[in-house]
Amino acid sequence: MAPEEQDRIPAVRLGSVVRSSFSIGGSGNRNSVVNHDRSGAAQDATYEELRTAIAELRADLARLTPRAEVEVLDAELVEAENELTASGTAGAGRLARVRDALTSAGGVVELLASGGAVLGAVTQLLGG
Repeated sequence: MAPEEQDRIPAVRLGSVVRSSFSIGGSGNRNSVVNHDRSGAAQDATYEELRTAIAELRADLARLTPRAEVEVLDAELVEAENELTASGTAGAGRLARVRDALTSAGGVVELLASGGAVLGAVTQLLGG
């Protein structure tokens, strides 16, 4: 087909449609709706990474001399791990409590790579 003929052919180009649906055609046309929500898969992976990082951090914390802030952190990690195991996600309130406990135990957690992994995943899930 010559370029000038292509210019006369009607065309519709869609870039990105997110969390929406649309229909093209008149009432006599049959349309199918397909929803490919890929954001959930990425978020599920982040929650799984968080669950793994929490397990690693708890194992690391068990090797340390007990301190009050570490015990508080471990208690929050237990609750978060239980929530993640039961539902596959953790609520924003739970994530904020984990973040606060990590901050309170800062000096101890900063030395552990697993602490950085938990803090990074929590920060990502809380949106920054």
